[in-house]
Amino acid sequence: MIWSWLHRHPWLVDPSIVGLLLVVEIGVVLENGHRQAAAVLLSVAEVGPLLVRRRYPVAVVLAVAAVALMMIVLGVWLVPLPLGVALYTLNSLRERRADRAVGIVAILVVGIGVLVAGELGFGAGAARVVFLVAAAVLGDSIGSRRAYVREIEEKSDRLERERESESRRAAAEEQARIARELHDIVAHSLSVIVVQSGAADDAFDRDPARAREPIRAINSAARAALADLRRVLGILQGSADYEPQPGLDQLDRLVDQIRATGLHVSLEVEGSPQPLSAAVELSAFRIIQEALTNSLKHAAAENVRVRIRYNDKLELEIRDDGVGLETTAPGGNGLIGMRERVALLGGTLTTGAAPGGGFGITAEIPIGGPT
Repeated sequence: MIWSWLHRHPWLVDPSIVGLLLVVEIGVVLENGHRQAAAVLLSVAEVGPLLVRRRYPVAVVLAVAAVALMMIVLGVWLVPLPLGVALYTLNSLRERRADRAVGIVAILVVGIGVLVAGELGFGAGAARVVFLVAAAVLGDSIGSRRAYVREIEEKSDRLERERESESRRAAAEEQARIARELHDIVAHSLSVIVVQSGAADDAFDRDPARAREPIRAINSAARAALADLRRVLGILQGSADYEPQPGLDQLDRLVDQIRATGLHVSLEVEGSPQPLSAAVELSAFRIIQEALTNSLKHAAAENVRVRIRYNDKLELEIRDDGVGLETTAPGGNGLIGMRERVALLGGTLTTGAAPGGGFGITAEIPIGGPT
């Protein structure tokens, strides 16, 4: 804890170290009594650069080593602490080999200078060189630990960002899926209700009894929409009590709802029905539902043909005799939702004007889902 606090407050630590080293060096010089004036000046020159050791570690090592050589030549280099601190700082802050090489060269040059000058004797000179090596090794160890901790922190931050990004992506996908579900449910049911309410209003003045049939269709469509909305909202609220998702076995009910609006719908099934995954069942139902809704709302069609073909793929073909619009109403996402559903299952979707007029939608979906 104390070490971390000192590391976060260099403005307090560095002046304290410089002051302490100055006191030690000047005290040793005065006690030695050899060339005191020059020794004091060189001691100040040797210790002073340590004030900026964190900002310019390489330059500080060079400066301190140069002053140390001058003191060796004069025979007054008695305390190796300043150069040891500079070497420690260099190896703890710098990771490049070129910077560390500066420290190695400084130790070699100072060691050679001590041995050549011979003022300190071999034992005292060797002890100072060993101290410098130990200071450099300690700095390298501290630097490696800091780099390791920094790498762990960066990895942790990166994983946290990736986790947040994945959560946002999953939330966006879920929101898009729910939006498509709500669009499919509400758009289809409301289209049926709008058409049937208009029919009921027209029939009420002429023959009130005939208004009962479209009113019943409105009731059926509203109940179906309510059940689907409860299912979707139940998923959002974590409820386990909701109806199964619709599949192709519910097409008859869907076709009956559309026929009740006055739009003639023919349903053809070719090939032997095969077991389908829940995703394929739901997507096929929603594609047919959206296509019928578009024909009812936008195409001004009178007839729609729905063809389902089973072979190695599930093929859906919905074709009407309307005006052949290429898009849904402004702001709608009907065709976009179809394309997304089919793409997620590894299939293809083709839309466009049908030969002879009208609008056609063709989807091919792998039986087993995406491949």
